[in-house]
Amino acid sequence: MSDPMIGRRALLRGAGGLAVLAALPSLAACGTGTSRASSGGGKGGGKTVVVRNSGGSYGDALQQAVYTPFTQETGINVQVVNLQATQMQAQIKQGRPQFDLIDIGMMDLAKFTAQDALETLDPDRIKSLKRAQLPKNQVTDHSVAYSLYANCMGYRTDAFGGRKPESWADFWDTKAFKGGRSMCNPDADLPELEFALLADGVPMDKLYPLDVDRAFKVLSRLRSDIKKFWDSGPLPGVLLSRQEVTMSTVWDGRLADLQKQGVPVARQLNGARRQFQGYGIAKGAAHVDAAYQLMDYALRPEVSAALAKVFPTSPSSPVAYAKLTKEERNALVGAPQYYDKGFDVDIDWWIKNEAAVSTRWLEWARG
Repeated sequence: MSDPMIGRRALLRGAGGLAVLAALPSLAACGTGTSRASSGGGKGGGKTVVVRNSGGSYGDALQQAVYTPFTQETGINVQVVNLQATQMQAQIKQGRPQFDLIDIGMMDLAKFTAQDALETLDPDRIKSLKRAQLPKNQVTDHSVAYSLYANCMGYRTDAFGGRKPESWADFWDTKAFKGGRSMCNPDADLPELEFALLADGVPMDKLYPLDVDRAFKVLSRLRSDIKKFWDSGPLPGVLLSRQEVTMSTVWDGRLADLQKQGVPVARQLNGARRQFQGYGIAKGAAHVDAAYQLMDYALRPEVSAALAKVFPTSPSSPVAYAKLTKEERNALVGAPQYYDKGFDVDIDWWIKNEAAVSTRWLEWARG
């Protein structure tokens, strides 16, 4: 994803997205992207851990809430690199990764796992794991989720005579809820087939395996009302602000600033599609012990809560929400009161089908 919060869609494409990388040895020594080290005093000792994240405002938040206090507590300096997946995989294949801890989407970590690019994790070395009480499906042999985001519905509150859309069926109902629509482009996120199926009456717990033909049939019913396919996180808010559309799919948290500015927008979390951000340790990492220590630190519920206070990302730890104010919890899609409203992306299904679905989506969008 081109968005700095997630940094995933431009990195890997389809189930075989990493398979071609063995042919890219020239990238093995690449260190393109920015690099920085955490500041602040610590216990000393000169130890370092190199973590890959997607940078931007999310990287700044990680620096403030995680890396700097980690260095102050442990004396381990955190160096940050912003590498593309091709660069990371090429370095790992040559046995010389210039990074230790990978911070990226859990779907992408599953792809790295399939290419034997991650170390097998030792749970005993992640002491905060039990205390964090992470969802079982977000802890694997090679990766651990620490935060989540969701695609949900955003809408103008002044567009429907006081009525509020309650479901994806309402998103599709352009007679009762008039106005243009916007949905995401595969360059921004996974095609939103699940929303079409929910609009057509498929129960949330029966979505997978997705009925692709049915989903595209439902999407076609809305095609003439889709004014633009968004390809960056801010764009849905821009379209809603300008009244170019009355409803759009949107990454949760993207409307908060607009609401503070008085723009009449709101989100609907029924049927929200969750995806998780996680950590994995690069195969052959030079600083494995320090990588474990940083992962362990970042998974502490109080640290997850600190990150949520400076950036609108939801902790994957349910325990973390008790350390936030009611107002802060209400803003986060991962909060306990919202959790049953949404569903988790089926990573395995999408890894197998993403390339084919994205190709079909592009043909469909062109009409």
